[in-house]
Amino acid sequence: CSHGLEMKTHYEQEKMGKKTLADVIQEMKTFLWNSEKKECMGRTAQSWGLILLFYLILYMFLAGMFSFCMYGLLLSLSPYTPTYRDRVLPPGVMIRPYLHGFTIAFNVSEPSTWTPYVNSMHHFLQAYDDNVQEEKNIECPAGQYFVQDGAESEEKKACQFKRSQLQNCSGIEDPTFGYSTGQPCILLKMNRIIGYRPGYGTPVSVSCAVQKGNESALQSVDFYPGNGTFDLMYYPYYGKLTHVNYTSPLVALHFTDVKKNDFVPIQCRLNGEGIVNDVANDRFLGRITFTLSIRM
Repeated sequence: CSHGLEMKTHYEQEKMGKKTLADVIQEMKTFLWNSEKKECMGRTAQSWGLILLFYLILYMFLAGMFSFCMYGLLLSLSPYTPTYRDRVLPPGVMIRPYLHGFTIAFNVSEPSTWTPYVNSMHHFLQAYDDNVQEEKNIECPAGQYFVQDGAESEEKKACQFKRSQLQNCSGIEDPTFGYSTGQPCILLKMNRIIGYRPGYGTPVSVSCAVQKGNESALQSVDFYPGNGTFDLMYYPYYGKLTHVNYTSPLVALHFTDVKKNDFVPIQCRLNGEGIVNDVANDRFLGRITFTLSIRM
């Protein structure tokens, strides 16, 4: 008899413990807003107000601390000269034209294959036009650094680098830069580094050779201007904020005798004091490799 009573009591407890959907909805409504206790989600208006005030003060403090730290950081940085420059020396190298990677391939008898290279060269050299350089920049004595004293924020003057200095690769006498005859010109420039003085007083020169394969595939290369050097008068560079009219010096490579109807990998290197050009995992540091494919 007592066992039956226990079974009945357990059944009634289970029945009372089961909640219907209506019960759940009602409890949810009560949780969201309890009209008897005037509570929203278990808290009174005063409790919610204190919590919101606490987090408002906390985040205002964090925002103020972050702004103060950024302000202090910006005060320590110069907009004209990078604070840390130990990882950007020596310079990298780049070429023009640069259209579809580092393979310059064209067919002399098909102008449509080399016209994009010619157009790219003309566009790049617009800033080097003689009249533009004469108007914006000054003549400087060759063979020495053009060091300019004065305030860091003072605008600096730039030395003229005229397009005509590139001679056969200027695009003036030959508007096709040699591409129409299978003797293409390629322009090489060093990356700009603020305050850098390449060569330690001796101009940096350029040399080119076949990277891999038969060295006879490259018989002749002419360098402009002069003997293919970057004159010291174009250095140091003071940054785009103050050196506003600065145009990077160029060395033109005129490939007058290259093996035709083949792919010729060529590597051009910078040579001079302080120049590094043999780092295996950086093919642009002090050197650059590209491929010439000239079809006739």
